[in-house]
Amino acid sequence: MTWHTDGMPLAVQGSLFDHPPGGPAALVAPAVPQPRRVELAHGAWVDVQPHWLPGADTLFHRLLDAVPWVGERRRMYDRTVDVPRLLAFCGEGEALPDPLLAHSLELINACYAPALGEPLVTAGFCLYRDGRDSVAWHGDDTGRSRTEDTVIAIVSLGSPRELALRPKGGRTAHRFALGHGDLVVMGGSCQRTWEHAVLKTTRAVGPRISVQFRTRGVR
Repeated sequence: MTWHTDGMPLAVQGSLFDHPPGGPAALVAPAVPQPRRVELAHGAWVDVQPHWLPGADTLFHRLLDAVPWVGERRRMYDRTVDVPRLLAFCGEGEALPDPLLAHSLELINACYAPALGEPLVTAGFCLYRDGRDSVAWHGDDTGRSRTEDTVIAIVSLGSPRELALRPKGGRTAHRFALGHGDLVVMGGSCQRTWEHAVLKTTRAVGPRISVQFRTRGVR
């Protein structure tokens, strides 16, 4: 199926795991996450649970239409350039664009909020339209996460893209191909001692939506 966002045709190849009983429209709520943990250095960790969200491809198409996608421009050195992905954001207290996302956030908080001591309350959205869209190496260390441990949970929808992780100043140490309802959670000191990226690729890849849930005061 082909969809259009900002005048660009987007085609997604569905996942074999994304056909709940009753057909694609009969979405099934996920269970409380039970991910596999990957321990990193310096007190950082990553939890990964493939195919956590049933009906993820159907949700992808709904969000493609429901989210108010914005193409931003940013200053880089001596010129202003297009951000190589489309963006949106829901602040604390704002309604999420789909009830399945709201329920997913409740389940993620049931898993992580007790140990963290607070819930995840904001949602950032990125739309990677093809292999030319990307996000460079960075840590989400604007705000409290510059000095405090935190948790950032990412739900991936659509075609898989590779999330790479490396210790700050080091080489790529882990790669996770995320899409079709996969859940990845970065915790501990990950945002200040490690970096992550979705790098450009010349391979033929379809569009992907990344939904990032964060705590108060972390961007």
